[in-house]
Amino acid sequence: MFDMLKVLADGMAASRLRVNTLAANIANAETTRTPDGGPYKARHVVQAAADVPGSFSDALEKMSLQSPQVMAVIEDQSPPRLVHQPGHPDADKDGYVAYPNVNVVSTMTDLMSASRLYQAHVTALESARSLQNEASRILTQA
Repeated sequence: MFDMLKVLADGMAASRLRVNTLAANIANAETTRTPDGGPYKARHVVQAAADVPGSFSDALEKMSLQSPQVMAVIEDQSPPRLVHQPGHPDADKDGYVAYPNVNVVSTMTDLMSASRLYQAHVTALESARSLQNEASRILTQA
């Protein structure tokens, strides 16, 4: 039972980090100047599950007891989006402004998915706590 609660809590933490990272990407989709210089660079959460050798049923059993771990939050190294705006204060000598490499539509879709995953973790955690309380109640009556 405690393993299951740990897996759910780890999953919630990873989902929350993903939601926060995606929200930051959307919030900075028009940021052309950062303290580091240049436009904001999109960030991505990298998660990985532990390597599970063996049969499919062994892997499924082990994966149900392990949550994917957040390995890193990395910056997207793809080039910025260039827009011709000669009057913009951040325009280069040719009149192009470097905007962040954030695709708002796909990022919003990812954000909805991450938000739903977080909600699923919350629901599963509430169910696990309810089952734990019911089991405790049954044990105290016996």
